[in-house]
Amino acid sequence: MRRSSSTILAIALATSLAAARPASAVEAPYESGLMRIAEVMGSLHFLRNLCGDKGNQWRQTMEQLLAAENPEPERRARFIASFNRGYRSFESTYTKCTVSATEAIGRYTVEGENLARDLASRYGN
Repeated sequence: MRRSSSTILAIALATSLAAARPASAVEAPYESGLMRIAEVMGSLHFLRNLCGDKGNQWRQTMEQLLAAENPEPERRARFIASFNRGYRSFESTYTKCTVSATEAIGRYTVEGENLARDLASRYGN
């Protein structure tokens, strides 16, 4: 399965940001963006499978993001909760692939790419 540019950007971003993360307990300014990327990946995982693109690309990408970030348990739980929130938000709405679901895939793909690009340009090394 071909990796999208948002997948590659998200993994590169996480690696870059993990190296730049301050040791303090203060939340990094890019944290909410990373959590949103996790939520977008959860949404795409559900929607892409619903619309016939069977596979675990987005779950695997989330696992790679977690591996690159190597977060403390509490932060890891927040990443997973964000991914699951994205998944469940569409699971409760769609039972079959529709035009609307296909459009949502496009919108979320663009959003993920934009988020990853923006975070990388602002905070990456």
